[in-house]
Amino acid sequence: MEPTPDLDLRFPIGQPVLPDEPLDRGARTAYMAQIATLPDLVRTAVLGLSPAQLDTPYRPGGWTVRQVIHHLPDSHLNSYTRFKLALTEDNPTVRPYEEQLWAELPDNEATPVAVSLALLEALHIRWIKLLRNLTDAQWNRTFYHPGSQRTFTLDQVLVLYAWHGRHHLAHITELRKRQQW
Repeated sequence: MEPTPDLDLRFPIGQPVLPDEPLDRGARTAYMAQIATLPDLVRTAVLGLSPAQLDTPYRPGGWTVRQVIHHLPDSHLNSYTRFKLALTEDNPTVRPYEEQLWAELPDNEATPVAVSLALLEALHIRWIKLLRNLTDAQWNRTFYHPGSQRTFTLDQVLVLYAWHGRHHLAHITELRKRQQW
């Protein structure tokens, strides 16, 4: 099947592919590095953008760059919490959230993007400290996500959130290329 332009704009790096088997140490290290470097990459990607550019959607009907920047710490805070729940409870059911509605809340418009960039940076420092100290057994711990109607291992969530960061970073960087900013 040939990709459509909208699908390419929506998923500029493709859709996530989650592993069925546990990751080895090298793979985990590579995915953790993607999470660790994301805040600096996002900060660089939005450097020098004007308010009008921040309020440009990355695709027709998509979020603005500003909304994407605020979404990243919202989403990653939820993931960080889910990691902690999985590490301290037996296959907990996590609470989904309406990310589209969160993106439309007034704090997104009223908060400078620098605040969310700082939050993302601080969060990723804590998250990486946690991830780098997990045992192989802990990586196999799970949680159930009722929105997806599936159980995820922490290895799978690591892959998913490394992808998630690159996915939204590409929304910004690809828009900058198309707009020649």
